[in-house]
Order: sequence, then C-alpha cells, then structure tokens
Amino acid sequence: MTTATTTDDIWAVLEAVTDPEIPVLTVTDLGIIRDVKLKEDGGVEVIITPTYSGCPAMNTIEINIRAVLQEHGYDNVTVTTVLHPAWTTDWMTKAGRRKLKAYGIAPPVDGTADKGALFAEQPKVECPQCGSENTELVSQFGSTACKSLYRCLDCREPFDYFKCH
Repeated sequence: MTTATTTDDIWAVLEAVTDPEIPVLTVTDLGIIRDVKLKEDGGVEVIITPTYSGCPAMNTIEINIRAVLQEHGYDNVTVTTVLHPAWTTDWMTKAGRRKLKAYGIAPPVDGTADKGALFAEQPKVECPQCGSENTELVSQFGSTACKSLYRCLDCREPFDYFKCH
C-alpha cells in the first residue's frame, strides 16, 4: 500500500484514467465515478455508473481503474457498477465540458433532454469550431452512442454533440 490513505488521495489517482472513446476526458470529468470507499481489509472500492447502459467503453474503464490503482500500490481493488440513478450529463464537470469543446465536440446544452427531441425543438447547440448557434442536427447517431452528428450552417463544419440525458 502506498502512503495515500484517504479517499481524496484515491480520487486524485483516478484523475489519470481517461475515457477510451474521448481521451481528453477523465472518468472524473465525466462524473461516472460515483463513490470511493476504503474497505476495512485495506482494499479500495470504486463505484461507477456507465454513461449508457451497455456502453462498450465501461469494461476498458474498469480495467484502467484497476491498473492505475495497482500502479499506486492498491492491490485489493473492487470496481462496482451501479445503474441507479442513471448517469446524467449534469454530472459532467465544467472542466470536462471545456475539454470537450476544445477537442471539437459540442458539450451538452444545460437544461435540455434529448429524449424529447421528437416532440420538442432541438437544443441550440454551439459549433465548437466557430461558436455559432446556427447549427442543425444531421443524425441522432454520431460516432459513438453518446454523441449526435451536427453541422454548422455558418462555417459548414460537421461536429459531434455530446447528447444530454
């Protein structure tokens, strides 16, 4: 065991675990780490919630969580997945949203829920290239399940939008 003995120390170690689909984001940026517990037997339990049920990246994320903690001397690591409550983009950090935009992916628009997209007006999604809100949805299905494809009508560039839910 390393000298790190608090949950804050574990959270700091977890900052090194990136999302395999969007490598500029960490698991803490995404808000998928729900809790960290130090167990009585000296082990560590990390509780996670997937961004989507069945997200293919979660197996890799779990492996990477174990690996980074083991690199820091924590050999007894348990990763527990919880599905309730369901993950929401509200759990993303402001830093994570800034990183998405800098990477060229429009961050989720606050106060929207893409589930109502069939019955409501589409959110005003800002183009991460030029900043225009003169954008349109091209497809609800982007490069991964958590993204939609948009196009900017001003600079004409296509871009991914991280879906709200």
